[in-house]
Amino acid sequence: MKKGLFITLEGGEGAGKSTQMAFVQHRLQDRLQAVGKNLQVTREPGGTALGEQIRELLLDHRQTVMNSDTELLLMFAARAQHLAELICPTLAAGDWVLCDRFTDATYAYQGGGRGIALNRIAALEDWVQGELRPDLTLLLDLPVEVGMARAGERGELDRFEREQQAFFERVRQTYRERAVAEPGRYRIIDAAQDIEQVQAQIDIALTPLLAELTS
Repeated sequence: MKKGLFITLEGGEGAGKSTQMAFVQHRLQDRLQAVGKNLQVTREPGGTALGEQIRELLLDHRQTVMNSDTELLLMFAARAQHLAELICPTLAAGDWVLCDRFTDATYAYQGGGRGIALNRIAALEDWVQGELRPDLTLLLDLPVEVGMARAGERGELDRFEREQQAFFERVRQTYRERAVAEPGRYRIIDAAQDIEQVQAQIDIALTPLLAELTS
């Protein structure tokens, strides 16, 4: 049974997830340690030795003929290992997990982007995760053209980053639809603002959780 707290950070390409992951980790780590809890920081796809090998396959730009169903199943294969090896044991111990992307990204990229029926993704979600869902999801949202310009400045693009703008528009739309459908879990962060303003929004989203630690 889950005892810890599960936080995920989501967003499209160029949304600044790496920067904000470090910020959230900094905000949470000391506060958790002060009350005897640990913070496990991880990512998807990946998070385990096996998951990282699957990640390499998924992001390799040379994989030009990967079938969409293959991509979807590889995502959930990595996730099943991630849950069994790291996420579930951490939560069961009462500690917190901060994850760079999770199943919402699958709905956005494989569902919205690739066009896979969302009910097929939901069936895999129920099978692999059972009832486990994130407690809080921070969605870094920004216009696609801004994100693509930022991503292009980082160097060689991976297999997903090479997709066309229409693909990322569908990804963003799916993320936003999920956020509207689950307002209790999602917090939409305007990632087009400067770093300090983005972090101020994240601080507001984290404040209730941190208050509970000392209550």
